[in-house]
Amino acid sequence: MVSPVGWPELKYPLVAILRGVQPDEVEAIGDVLVEAGFEAIEVPLNSPDPLVSIERLAKRHGERILIGAGTVLSAADCAAVADAGGRLMVSPNVDPEVLAMAVARGMVTLPGVMSPTEALLALRCGASALKFFPASVLGPSGISAVRAILPKGTRVAAVGGVSNENFADYVAAGISIFGLGTNLYKPGRTTEEMATTAAAAIKAYDKAIGR
Repeated sequence: MVSPVGWPELKYPLVAILRGVQPDEVEAIGDVLVEAGFEAIEVPLNSPDPLVSIERLAKRHGERILIGAGTVLSAADCAAVADAGGRLMVSPNVDPEVLAMAVARGMVTLPGVMSPTEALLALRCGASALKFFPASVLGPSGISAVRAILPKGTRVAAVGGVSNENFADYVAAGISIFGLGTNLYKPGRTTEEMATTAAAAIKAYDKAIGR
């Protein structure tokens, strides 16, 4: 039996969500993110030619940082991401078949949850960490309430509505992983603009944790 992969210890546990990124720009954007300090990049599967982008990022940065996909909704898609070199599987929901495939392929997993039922099911299926999504609905206090019933040591992420301005609130609630979407990247944003937003996110996270 294959054991699930745990969430790795990252200096900056910030997942850059590149929804809508084009394959011909993804390497330059990846370079900017890595230079800023990001250690995880997700290309949602509803982006243009996402597997091409994932493959290019994995070849360029896959040995140093986590590269993978978001919006993974089927076991077949999960396998395709792994075949492209992706090591990170992020989903908006808890699907036991998807998680089983990801575990079998040795991937780091971050399934989306909202309730204690979903959270505990995801852990039973081998989730590396739990993605509370959309985090803005529960807020720090709601996520903290669910965390109270989770096994000790469970890593929790907040995605959806997280920004540089509210990192500290989520950190205070025990959240240790963050997915950054439109506050970090929007289609059409230049590498210069990405360098600015990436640096600002890193600075805000450092401030939130008192580093």
